[in-house]
Formats: sequence, structure tokens, C-alpha cells
Amino acid sequence: MSERATTADEYRFFATAMARGSSPLYERLALGVADDPKMLQMLDGLPVAKRQPNLLLAAARYVGGTPDGYAHFRDIVFGNLDAVVGIMLSRRTQTNEPGRCAGLYPALASLPQPLALVEVGASAGLCLLPDRYAYEYVRADGATVRAGDEASPVRLRCRVDGPALAVGPDAVQVVWRAGVDLNPLSVVDEDDVRWLRTLVWPEQHDRLARLDAALTVARRDPPRVEAGDLNERVDELVGQAPRGVTLVVLHTAVLDYVPEPGRGAFVDRMRRLDGHWLSQELPSVFPQFAGQLPAEPPGGVVAYALMLDRRPLAFTAVHGAWMRTLR
Repeated sequence: MSERATTADEYRFFATAMARGSSPLYERLALGVADDPKMLQMLDGLPVAKRQPNLLLAAARYVGGTPDGYAHFRDIVFGNLDAVVGIMLSRRTQTNEPGRCAGLYPALASLPQPLALVEVGASAGLCLLPDRYAYEYVRADGATVRAGDEASPVRLRCRVDGPALAVGPDAVQVVWRAGVDLNPLSVVDEDDVRWLRTLVWPEQHDRLARLDAALTVARRDPPRVEAGDLNERVDELVGQAPRGVTLVVLHTAVLDYVPEPGRGAFVDRMRRLDGHWLSQELPSVFPQFAGQLPAEPPGGVVAYALMLDRRPLAFTAVHGAWMRTLR
């Protein structure tokens, strides 16, 4: 949250810019929080990083199930306040959306194969598995490009506006992968999986099914995700990658949660990287690169800027449903 924004502002923004059109329940709940002095007082007693709408809403559902409206939600929170706050303080908004690989895959396919991947902010590592998912890229004229592992139970469909994508079956070949996260989640731990499933918004049944399919894939060969700060561990993981393959450090929706000076330190590390840097973040995360974007994000929509070695490739949807290529 920015220094000038109040907690109420943050919840109103979440309701109108993020939940609207995606989760009617979360839109109502977030607007209710924004107008509830007691709820805002409770939130303002928490560290700034723990006041996030996604975190409160997921913690309440984790403790008391999905509410049927704001009054029910409020009863869950204040009737189980210690448990809800305990979850908020111990957990993070580690949404591990495999659909985000729809943006990553074409960028990875453009590089010399095979690849070694290092993901920072990896959560449970589901975005470390882009080669194990199937993709359908659908253009405005209806033409479809299929890519990835066509036998995968995870099938990601992405609408594409802009220049065509040069991808195909098995275009990405990963021979080594590892991640780092402050609090890694395990695809074989029941509580961690329950938290991941709770982070999916209530009405988004397709996302939940996609997550379950990705967890099934991941459990066959669980990705390695180490605990630690990205700046403290990324050099170590990069150093462990095998030689003779293309190294890529990647991340999605991570650096917005890294305050300065840590964010700047990470950017400096990536400038010196002997490999490739693939980022999928809100454009505001990298104001130093804003002038390189040849266009603005689609009007009124929260979108990521996909960049390879600081070169903008596309705007992408937060859950991977569409991308607007820029070259």
C-alpha cells in the first residue's frame, strides 16, 4: 500500500479495480470493509503488509468458510478474531496462479533451449513448471496456436491481441529449476494446499479446477523451493544452475511486495545477471523502465507488463486470460 493511501482507499481500489467483474462477493466485502470503522481500526493495528484485502478475505474464509454477505463475513472475523489475525500474521498472499505461465511461455520459448529456471517469490513453485502445461493462444480472428505439453491435464487458454506468437508443442524445455520464497508452500502439505485453494476467489471455479490440476502435475515431481529472502538467496541458486544451458530468473507479481531498498537491490542484481531476466509485474513496479513501454495498459484494467531483459514484450492479465503483445 502506498504511503498516502489509507486502508479504506486500498479496499475501495481492490473492490472497484480488481474484484469488480471477477468476484461479486469480494467486491461487496471489500466495499463493506472500506465503510466499517471497527474493521478498519482492527486492520490499522496490523503491520502495513498484513492489511491487504486478499489476505483478510482469505484468512476469514480459511477460518470460517465462505460468507454469504458482509454481515456474515463480519461475524466470522470478530467471532474468531484471534484465529483470523493469527492467519494474517503467519500467512502471506501467495497466490500461485499457474495461468500466469501463459504469459511466460512465449518469452521462454524465444530463448535458446534448454533452460534452467530460478523463480523468486515462487510460493509452491507452480509457475516453475511452464513446460508441463498445455496452452491455447486464441487470436481475435479465432485462429488458435497450441503449445506446451499437449498431454498435460493443465490446459491454459489465453486470448492474444497484437502480433502473432511464435510458439508450438514442446517449445520450452526445462532441465533444471529451483525457487526461493520467504515462506515456501509445499504441494504435498495438506494445510499449505488448503491455503492455496482458499486464495482462489469464491466464484472462480475454473481457476480452482486449474489449480487442482496443476497441483496434480506438481506432485509427480515437486519443484524445489528454498526458504529465504530473494536478494539473499538468488545468487546462490543462480550459482547452482547447470552450465551449458540458458539461465532465466523469473517472477510474477512479486516485487510490488518488496519495499525499497530491497527492490532496487534486486534490479541491480538482475542488471549484472549472466543470463536472462523475465519479469511479469505491474508497470508501476519499475518506474525506471516506464519510458520503454510503447503503450499504456488496456484502459481501466489492472495488467502486468511482461519484460525480458528490461525489454517490454506484452501486457498480460493478472490470471493469464489474455495478453496484448507489443512487438
